[in-house]
Amino acid sequence: MGRINSWKWVPEKCELQRIDPLGFLGLMRNKRIGFVGDSLNENFLVSFLCVLRAADLGAKKWKRKGAWKGAYFPGFNVTVAYHRAVLLAKYEWQPTKSEVSNHNRLKGIYRVDVDIPADDWAEITDFYDVLVFNTGHWWGYDKFPKETPLVFYKAGQPIVPPLQMAEGLKAVLENMVPYIQKVFPRETLKFWRLQSPRHFHGGEWNQNGSCLFNEPLEELQLDLWFDPSNDGVNKEARHLNQLIIEVLQGTDIQLLDFTHLSEFRADAHPAIWLGKKDAVAIWGQDCMHWCLPGVPDTWVDILSQLIRQSLETG
Repeated sequence: MGRINSWKWVPEKCELQRIDPLGFLGLMRNKRIGFVGDSLNENFLVSFLCVLRAADLGAKKWKRKGAWKGAYFPGFNVTVAYHRAVLLAKYEWQPTKSEVSNHNRLKGIYRVDVDIPADDWAEITDFYDVLVFNTGHWWGYDKFPKETPLVFYKAGQPIVPPLQMAEGLKAVLENMVPYIQKVFPRETLKFWRLQSPRHFHGGEWNQNGSCLFNEPLEELQLDLWFDPSNDGVNKEARHLNQLIIEVLQGTDIQLLDFTHLSEFRADAHPAIWLGKKDAVAIWGQDCMHWCLPGVPDTWVDILSQLIRQSLETG
């Protein structure tokens, strides 16, 4: 752990200061910050909570409004919480009704309504002053194989012809982004965190991929690992970023691009240190999420500066 935290991201043309928890909570007094998305946004949230708790030891767990996890800081009347919505859109499991008529050997489908937000964040439109969205890490055939595929609906009807995974993600983004623009107040600060890179070496998470590295990657190695043209295991981050950036153009949603700075840190994942007996044998190494303290603390530093800048400049 000491080696992981011996490295620090240093921007070339500006100074990145560490967040001052006391000063930040003072700035956010009587305000609320929400994270919506998959477990990498939860990783982000936990880093934020750990940092802020140092300024208010009376912090309490908070799980309301559909939140999966969160905290309330009574000394400042500040709430910071995470709403789990891995696809952003509403999706539900629908098992196959008849084995006899099931020629494709489907166990069932996951119905995705591209124009309906997931229940976990559908009721927060007037609650948060700052919101951080993401999606991406569940959009793969490793999560939804052909036996249990995603099937996309719009206006209550199946989309015809059926969409492939990337097309489905684009359809969700093209519906959820306008929804965010429409229903959330204009004064709400909105951010979209781009992809957090994975560092699986030698195979996918379910194919004995590993990340037992002691040092960050060198800059010359990054394209080999992450450029989609190389068709490597970890190509998803840059590929999905292109799609997300395209859809967000012309909106008031600010991009949080932590991808490049995080690409270096092949050494900073839990890997085999999953904290549960036999976890690696069941799920493989974790080369996706981040150790804490660790890389997400830098994300917190950047986000806190952007929030401060936005609030102070109006």
